[in-house]
Amino acid sequence: MPEEHSYQPDPDREIETYDLIEETSAVPGLPGSSVVAETIDKLMDFVTRDLCHHAMQTVQEFGDFHLALSGGRTPLPLYQRLMIDPDCRLMPWRRTHLWMVDERCVPPTDPQSNYPDLDETIVAHADIPREQVHPIMAMSETADVDYEKQIHEALEWREDETERRMDYVLLGMGEDGHTASLFPHTPALGEKERWIRFNTSMDASPAERITMTYPIINTARFVAILVTGSNKAAMIQRVASGEDTFEDLPILGARPTNGMLRWYLDKAACATGLLDEKAEADDE
Repeated sequence: MPEEHSYQPDPDREIETYDLIEETSAVPGLPGSSVVAETIDKLMDFVTRDLCHHAMQTVQEFGDFHLALSGGRTPLPLYQRLMIDPDCRLMPWRRTHLWMVDERCVPPTDPQSNYPDLDETIVAHADIPREQVHPIMAMSETADVDYEKQIHEALEWREDETERRMDYVLLGMGEDGHTASLFPHTPALGEKERWIRFNTSMDASPAERITMTYPIINTARFVAILVTGSNKAAMIQRVASGEDTFEDLPILGARPTNGMLRWYLDKAACATGLLDEKAEADDE
């Protein structure tokens, strides 16, 4: 057992709490709460503040912090900000376990792999112990079973079984409404028990993926959905309409049962019409 796991919370110590960034614009129709910023840079201010404070609070309570991050281009500004912003020095990397939300079934050195961005942007610069960094060995035939076992073993030392869950899961959303590697009308959407699954989508490249499933996403303490860019505005509008199912738009399946769900959007992604409708309603 790693030395970091020798921590035991003081039962008589009052846990400090923090206030989330206030909803800057509640987007009608989106589940959970939402924060909208004028620019991506300002949006990163909001995300990093909430993430760092949530991490510190979780470490105070449990001694460690289990963080699951997504790959792709959208979260890269966030990962860079975590490394260069002086306000992010509070992030308790020494007590953080870093997990991957999903991975493409390619070697870790392949340009399509999600892991190199995490390794080069965060792991190489943060003081996170290497044994607490958990890449997915996606080329293994048992990668899904192996990764799920790693998660269970890392969480086992928490005395309260109900808290053996991810503390923070960062999701994105594709233009087709997918999240993680949960694509529309694919087998992993129906998973009820397994935390990690292989999944296949012929609309994705490469088609073979490994992904966290709804059972682990929806038991997390905090689920953040980060969406930026005008190319996502039409999908945000569609998500907010409530006319689709999670099979059509897998992002709709992200519904924490005992945790916080929060959308972080820049104004370009936020379907301006929705915000205009809210402003008109507030004026009436």
